[in-house]
Amino acid sequence: MLDRLKHILQKKSLTWLVTGNAGFIGSNLTEFLLRCNQKVIGVDNFSTGYQKNIDDVLRCVEKKYHKNFTFIEGDITAFDVSQEACKGVDVVLHQAALGSVPRSIANPIASNHANITGFLNMLTAAKDAGVRRFVYASSSSVYGDSTQLPKVEEHTGKLLSPYAVTKMTTELYAGVFAKTYGMETIGLRYFNVFGRRQDPHGAYAAVIPKWIASLLQDEEVFINGDGETSRDFTYIDNVIQMNILAGLTDNSKAFGEAFNVAVGGRNTLNELYALINKELVEHIEGYRAKEASYRAFREGDIRHSNADISKAKKYLGYAPTHDIYAGMAEAIEWYIGHLKDA
Repeated sequence: MLDRLKHILQKKSLTWLVTGNAGFIGSNLTEFLLRCNQKVIGVDNFSTGYQKNIDDVLRCVEKKYHKNFTFIEGDITAFDVSQEACKGVDVVLHQAALGSVPRSIANPIASNHANITGFLNMLTAAKDAGVRRFVYASSSSVYGDSTQLPKVEEHTGKLLSPYAVTKMTTELYAGVFAKTYGMETIGLRYFNVFGRRQDPHGAYAAVIPKWIASLLQDEEVFINGDGETSRDFTYIDNVIQMNILAGLTDNSKAFGEAFNVAVGGRNTLNELYALINKELVEHIEGYRAKEASYRAFREGDIRHSNADISKAKKYLGYAPTHDIYAGMAEAIEWYIGHLKDA
């Protein structure tokens, strides 16, 4: 699918703005677009992103494409930064945010400022600049305490964290801007994304790189709760696909809507931990699987998460290429090479 999208993009000349482009998802989007000979403007304040990710992107793409990349170091909570970033842009891929449920519980004001003020600044600046398409990252956290499985976009529950509130608020704003100003907004509800350039550091690191880094360094690994909490783990290539499909679609029925970005599967934390150990055994000579330690459930966490992706297939032509097993098999060497001494 990505090869087909690359072929389509190489026939187009568009300018894409990727906010949060020094982060995990943003850097992968930037790399793909540059490989397709697209012009890319990146903006990041390095609060959770890294210069090393931008440097790695430029190492991974041919030098002839470097001239297509412009970087703005700035904070989108400053409206003038958002205005500058949107000049001459055709499509916004808005990834910038303060992620993490626990972080938002510890500091709801910071999450609100980055995720709502920053989002509204970008949305308004894009409107004022005449940007035709605004694609933004939402989150599976908007499903809250809903016990329905799989998760269908139209049925959400009571929200469980300030982070979830910020993501639902962005969807509400995007819907209003679509109806009031005719903007082509599309929201993407990410489900537990993993893959290359994912940060293992800090208290709020995603579980997969954090566990792998700990195992490689022979540190204790903790599983929250009984390990039977389940997630729809989604490989980065599926996320790239959905962003590009959303950026290019001509289907007006998609505008003002939000879509699940997942595989449509479900794996428990215990299954994930076993899979990681299996991959490390297969890829590292002498490695032996290690037992995990269990601790209390984490506040604000959803118990089970599994996406219905039929809406994304119908409206955007989404066709995920990697389940958790294919994704982990592809990503494990990157994790090992980059996290062993992290």
